[in-house]
Amino acid sequence: MNEQQIHTEVLPNGLTLVMEKMPAVQSAAFTMLVPAGSIYDPQDEYGTSSVLADMLTRGAGDRNSRELSSDLDNLGLQRSESAGTSHITLSGATLADNLPEVLRIYGDIVLRPQIPDDQFEAAREGALQSLYALEDEPRQKIFSELKQRCIEKPWGRPNEGTIEGVEKLTNQTLKSHYQRNFRPNGAILGIAGNIDFKNVQEIVQQVFGDWKPQDPPALIPEETGPKWDHIEHDSAQTHIGISYDSITYSDPLYFAAWASVSILSGGMSSRLFTEVREKRGLCYSIYASHSSMKQLARVLCYAGTTNERAQETLDVTLAELQNLSTGITGAELDRCKARAKSSLVMQQESSYSRSSSIARDWHHLGRVTTLNEVQDQINALTVPRVEAFIESHPAEDFTILTIGPRMLEKRI
Repeated sequence: MNEQQIHTEVLPNGLTLVMEKMPAVQSAAFTMLVPAGSIYDPQDEYGTSSVLADMLTRGAGDRNSRELSSDLDNLGLQRSESAGTSHITLSGATLADNLPEVLRIYGDIVLRPQIPDDQFEAAREGALQSLYALEDEPRQKIFSELKQRCIEKPWGRPNEGTIEGVEKLTNQTLKSHYQRNFRPNGAILGIAGNIDFKNVQEIVQQVFGDWKPQDPPALIPEETGPKWDHIEHDSAQTHIGISYDSITYSDPLYFAAWASVSILSGGMSSRLFTEVREKRGLCYSIYASHSSMKQLARVLCYAGTTNERAQETLDVTLAELQNLSTGITGAELDRCKARAKSSLVMQQESSYSRSSSIARDWHHLGRVTTLNEVQDQINALTVPRVEAFIESHPAEDFTILTIGPRMLEKRI
């Protein structure tokens, strides 16, 4: 892969600017991580950061909501705003020539949002509609509920909030959350594409240089839910969520952890798909993923099946997780490597993907991992190395949650 051109700078106010030059593309993209995610939501008002993320683009600076949307659309910006566990994320991609004007508008969005009172009810109602819809989608709901049971709060809080929490919100809650949490120290701005480092650096300094730092609010740890739990739901289907501990993205063994989960669930030739779905026909959907925050990581598994086959699906899935280190073949690992290399090539061609990756790298590692470094880590994976990782970090101490008409038996 071509050598990447990366430049990093920390402004005097603490804002970290990470840039990657991509001469072969015509676009430019940005990803801004502001430390105002769900871990900072007020107690019993879960959903504050989620609704605030929506409100940020409903008027900023001298532009009202309609003028702001129109100006961003005129610049051809494809954008998104969302609340995650640690950050509110603002991101977008456009033609490289339009990036300076886009950054100036986002200076208003981040530093001078109107958070208008007359838009609040619409934003809150939209959030509530999404939460009500989640109640009818147990396949999606189970991950939000599982997270609350397997990850210590505040990191285990639902990013989208709760119905009870959003119903309690006022627009003043959002304004207080903004005032308390939006700060440059701890914020990360990743920019990638056909850019000039010096020009972008000057614009970012002009736009965000006066942003005042402040101390981060304290986080208050809370208890997690039970490790074996059930949510009754009258349905012909049972949804099964399983979680166990893993290592974070910053751990030197991370790529071995990634490979172990990829062997479990990387494509239609993976262990879970072939052993649980294809050979036994126990479920219609099954997969696993590695979820890493800065502080902790979990493997999350899902299986959707009929009520009649739910118990056997759970038993067989747990057996596959516990026997993962048995009989790993070179062919299995080679398929994982091929998927990872394909993903790397696609990342190299997407400014949007790169802006997100370099911002995420800085959050997790305090530096940017080059694609060549990632490729070297993948090439270094061997079957004995993956087996050794699984032996030292076995799938155990499960958190299990089911949604369906009846609770399953605990046989582990």
